[in-house]
Amino acid sequence: MVAAVSHDPVPRSGSVRAGLASAKVWVVKVGSALLTGDGQGIDADSLDRWCGQIADLHVEGRRVVVVSSGAVAEGCRRLGFDERPVTIHDLQAAAAVGQSGVSEAYEQAFRRRGRHIGLVLLTHDDLSDRQRYLNARTTLTTLLDLGVVPVINENDSVATEEIKLGDNDTLAGMVASLLSADVLVLLTDQKGLHEVDPRLEPGASLVAEAAAADPSLDAMAGGGTGRLGRGGMVTKLAAARLAALSGTHTVIADGGAPDILRSLAHGEPVGTLLTADVAPLDARKRWIAQLRARGALHVDAGAVVAIVNRGVSILPAGVAAADGSFRRGDMVRVLGPDGEEVAKGLANYDVAETRKLAGRKSDEIESILGYVDERELVHRDNLVVL
Repeated sequence: MVAAVSHDPVPRSGSVRAGLASAKVWVVKVGSALLTGDGQGIDADSLDRWCGQIADLHVEGRRVVVVSSGAVAEGCRRLGFDERPVTIHDLQAAAAVGQSGVSEAYEQAFRRRGRHIGLVLLTHDDLSDRQRYLNARTTLTTLLDLGVVPVINENDSVATEEIKLGDNDTLAGMVASLLSADVLVLLTDQKGLHEVDPRLEPGASLVAEAAAADPSLDAMAGGGTGRLGRGGMVTKLAAARLAALSGTHTVIADGGAPDILRSLAHGEPVGTLLTADVAPLDARKRWIAQLRARGALHVDAGAVVAIVNRGVSILPAGVAAADGSFRRGDMVRVLGPDGEEVAKGLANYDVAETRKLAGRKSDEIESILGYVDERELVHRDNLVVL
């Protein structure tokens, strides 16, 4: 029997910074610009410094999972591409060429410290299927139990537009949720999240701490991305919010700063801390929360109040419209009259059936469809309120 990840949670109130000193389960994401010198090749010295700090965390009894970008960027360097490709087949080729270099660099750095890595490549399909999601969790917890450092990357060499996660910030948020990690650390080439883009305004103020769910952060995140990477501050904020649904705090920090991980482990005020100010979801709802939406239900104001305040199931009467291409069992977004996303859940009927049922009473389902699977369009047990 494989032991589940077990730990005492970091405090959800008071000094969260100080609480990081007791954080046991870490997910550390390293971006492409950091790892590959902005596409110039793997920065072995920087990678060695991070691995040394991670090894120290392991000695202290912490369990660390690394989510690493860099395969595509390293492949682009080896293949002579001047910038990140846009076509899937070129991305797949670059990832296939670059992944071996990235994994070899991590293995060598950790081997010098008496540890091995376990390379884990994931696609969205691996995390959208419940059984494969649980299998991924079991694999990671087993590696951690064995003292191995899991190094995770998106499986770009086989990914397609339909299944690719889109960026490793999102992947890191999913992994943090999967493991109910205490802290997600997003190492970047910036000191953290600033009130405005520091590349445009060098004197921009750093956001030291905020709730991950704070809507004012959206305007600060902007939309910038790196030349070879996919994740700007927008994706880092989205990852923090995904991790927060499992009670995981997130720190966005400068990976180039000396001893950055040790500083965080000692509770020092570096980077931007985005706190999880919601109660952690149970395991099934964590899985639902990270699924890719296949459509949306548009509900009326009364339904929004009932969903948010009482966590009720979504009945046909409260639904005004449905869009997308979802089927029974797919995840759908639940949008209020103003278009704001209020929940996510698993649909009991496909989009065509849902449109027929929208605005009608539950006892009319059989007369409309000729059968009844469920009285609800989304059952409360399969609903995550955001």
